[in-house]
Amino acid sequence: MSKVLEKIISIRKPKSPISESYRGIRTSIEFSNLDKEMKVINVTSSMQGEGKTTVITNLAVSFANLEKKVLLLEGDLRNPNVHRMFNISNINGLTDVLLNNKNFAECVHCTEVENLHILTCGAVPPNPSEILSSKKMKDFINELREYYDYIFIDTPPIGVVTDAGIISTYSDGCVFVVGSKQCDVEMAKVSKQRLEDVGANIIGAVLNKFEAEGNGYNYYNYYYQHESGRKGRNKKKAAAL
Repeated sequence: MSKVLEKIISIRKPKSPISESYRGIRTSIEFSNLDKEMKVINVTSSMQGEGKTTVITNLAVSFANLEKKVLLLEGDLRNPNVHRMFNISNINGLTDVLLNNKNFAECVHCTEVENLHILTCGAVPPNPSEILSSKKMKDFINELREYYDYIFIDTPPIGVVTDAGIISTYSDGCVFVVGSKQCDVEMAKVSKQRLEDVGANIIGAVLNKFEAEGNGYNYYNYYYQHESGRKGRNKKKAAAL
């Protein structure tokens, strides 16, 4: 195993409670797929540093382990981090494909994880929102649907910029990451409302960096499954970190 992949808990400790918890989140997402196709999923948060890139990377790996063809796409065109998780080049990526500077095959990265591909950001553009909302971007995502079982898009924090809301309009589902003791309740409510205002299908939330006392693990994630059309909330424990 490379030192790079050791950073990803789903690979480093596949039998750990943490990895098992990500598999629990994976199962919840699969059940969300019963009534509506859940192929393009974006992950966002309220603010920087809540762990959305870590969460989406582990989820992508978890789905790839099911022998599903998975693409992890860098949709944060302002502060990209996916390439750092895998220590791969970010010279060419999404922006180059959309500008016709390179084709998809020249930019996509295969990884040491079987079935998992990565498309990084490429050159950071001066107009991220315009690029993400363009017809060319939407057409590109639709083309990718033909080749991949799942497409996970890492997006900027919705509480900071509107990009995640834009991407949510052509995603099948959105996962919301909340950093415990990092994002206050009001900020989380505002962020959730912004997603709802654009019609985002919020399929669940991950409470990240939750410190639990009196056990062998320092941090816990909890996944809350949101079922549309129901007044109640089906709360479900999902991950340890």
